[in-house]
Amino acid sequence: MNEFNEYFKSAFTVDNVIFGFDEGDLKVLLIKRGEEPYHGKWGLPGYFVYPNEDLDTAAKRVLEQLTGLRNVFLEQVKTFGTVNRHPFGRVITVAYFSLIKISHYTLQPSSIARKAKWHSVAEVEDLAFDHNDILNACFNRLKWLVRSRPVGFELLPPKFTLTELQHLYEAILETKLDKRNFRKKILTMDLLVDLEETQEGVAHRPARLYQFDRNRYEQLLAEGLSFELKESKRKEPSERKPRAKRKPQQLA
Repeated sequence: MNEFNEYFKSAFTVDNVIFGFDEGDLKVLLIKRGEEPYHGKWGLPGYFVYPNEDLDTAAKRVLEQLTGLRNVFLEQVKTFGTVNRHPFGRVITVAYFSLIKISHYTLQPSSIARKAKWHSVAEVEDLAFDHNDILNACFNRLKWLVRSRPVGFELLPPKFTLTELQHLYEAILETKLDKRNFRKKILTMDLLVDLEETQEGVAHRPARLYQFDRNRYEQLLAEGLSFELKESKRKEPSERKPRAKRKPQQLA
């Protein structure tokens, strides 16, 4: 057994990349570390995995302990194992990521987290450890997902405007989208319900409000729907109006 001792000297951690969208800006949740190494530096919410704990359980526990966030769905993205990534020894980390509505959660930093704060993804600078690499890997994963599945709706409030939806996709894809083409593409997917409502309390002309129809998406997915936001070289079919909000049926 002694010949295998060297193989059991590595530690495991989990690091969580939590994305949110607020005021037209894609944000990521960071903590200010309260212990060495990198004391006082911003980094991702992450810590060690207990010896008797599986990875998914550890990711949820660490996220709650450091930020107060509970009941957050976490997807495992990638493992990072560069030999010298941790100054105290060999530490292998597993990255998780999630999309949440910022307004639905209250941050309560504790444990090694002196602070927990949302930061604009575009303005994140040098983070602790290799957390910039981890953030970039999860950001690329988000870009891939948003082109293939309607995950962007997870970041929006239940009622949203087409402008808010476009700004979200522009923030994730880091590109400016043509307003007319984007709206035509989204509306022809037949995934939005026109709530027949408009914004309230805004200085500009109130925009119409929509809602994502998840049941309709599941139905279309079963029929072979391909959710892609790529520009089509073919002429798009005539624009269909989103369906009006359904009225409850009268019982006889």
